[in-house]
Amino acid sequence: MSLTRAWLAGRDQCFQQIEKLTNSHILRGSESLCRLLRYLAEHSLDHPGLALKEYQIATEVLGRAASFDPQSDSTVRVQAGRLRMKLAEYYGHEGIDDPIVVDLPKGSYQLSFHVRTLEQPIPAQPIALEHFPKPASARRKLNPWMVVSAGLAILLIVALGTTWAVWASRSQASAAATANSIPQAYKVFWNRFVTSPQQPWVIFSNGSFIGRPETGMRYFNPAADSPDTILDHYTGVGEVLAIHQLDHVFGLFQQQIRVKRGSLFSLDDAKNNDLIFIGSPAENLTLLEIPGTQEFVFQRAQSGPRKGDLALLNVHPLPGEAEMYMATPSGQPTTEDYAVISLGPGLDPARTMLILAGTTTIGTQAAAEFVSRPDRVAELLQQLHVSRSEELKPFEALLRVKITRGVPVTTDLISVRAGKH
Repeated sequence: MSLTRAWLAGRDQCFQQIEKLTNSHILRGSESLCRLLRYLAEHSLDHPGLALKEYQIATEVLGRAASFDPQSDSTVRVQAGRLRMKLAEYYGHEGIDDPIVVDLPKGSYQLSFHVRTLEQPIPAQPIALEHFPKPASARRKLNPWMVVSAGLAILLIVALGTTWAVWASRSQASAAATANSIPQAYKVFWNRFVTSPQQPWVIFSNGSFIGRPETGMRYFNPAADSPDTILDHYTGVGEVLAIHQLDHVFGLFQQQIRVKRGSLFSLDDAKNNDLIFIGSPAENLTLLEIPGTQEFVFQRAQSGPRKGDLALLNVHPLPGEAEMYMATPSGQPTTEDYAVISLGPGLDPARTMLILAGTTTIGTQAAAEFVSRPDRVAELLQQLHVSRSEELKPFEALLRVKITRGVPVTTDLISVRAGKH
């Protein structure tokens, strides 16, 4: 099969193909992507060559406010990437025999339409030169090198055309293969975040410190320290690596995440977006202002030799479970930590909130790594008795993390509470 140029497909045929796409099994469930596809089709066919602006798409199609800023909000690019992946998936399966192929080239918001045709060899027709008499002065023998050059030029054109067709076909197949290679456990666990019209906010902890790195820092004490001396631009290595893990997962879905440090996060963000919190309330202070975990609660020890150390309180311990879980005592090399994975509704019940947090930064890293590994996600889903994304309900899970030289080496799922939000 080969692809010809867009102008070989009639306008009505192109719109018929768009309707077929929007009614397909792959796109039918995504109203926002169908709306975007129709809009791009109308613009591409009615105004060929006229580039669309992200602002125009955001405000006219995706319902964004007039204050939309494409420099800080990548919604349009994310939606275009999702649409591009869906088109590749459609033509790799359901639409493999469709006569018209619709494509959204990367870096563009202009749809292209191609007609699939069977390659037919064109028989060579000899030219009878004697039918076109020329003056004697013009009657010369053809230069053999000119004939060879012309033949090579034709072969080059054919080769380039064939190469382009093969490349286009492989690009579509590669995109479809990428979509098909996403582990099923990921599709179930991450569905709410990757199908939302907006990419989620990932909020990483950055505790309030005073002092200077070169002279020593400590946590800010509101009872004794001036807020004017706060340093709030530091975070743990576990938070950094956690974001890296999540970025990799969302990349498999050809999605992006928005990242913001906790001190800059607002409740308005919490109301209108899906959220992923990285780090405990001890440093991710925004978690203190919104509903968080209910079964495994971060709390500082109030008495005893570990007074003041951060712990995880097991609110309703089951037989064989401890009432409190604590990392290795401070002042010793950290060899053990505990962490929580919590999934539940946000301030807006239509939104989703995920918390990945340990009592130390290494525990936080381990929690993010757990949900970024398909085998561990599958283990968690098995514990929750979930096989489809619509079956996934709010839950809290407790992890035990073994640490060697500041690196989480083993992580065990030791307790799960389902439906606790």
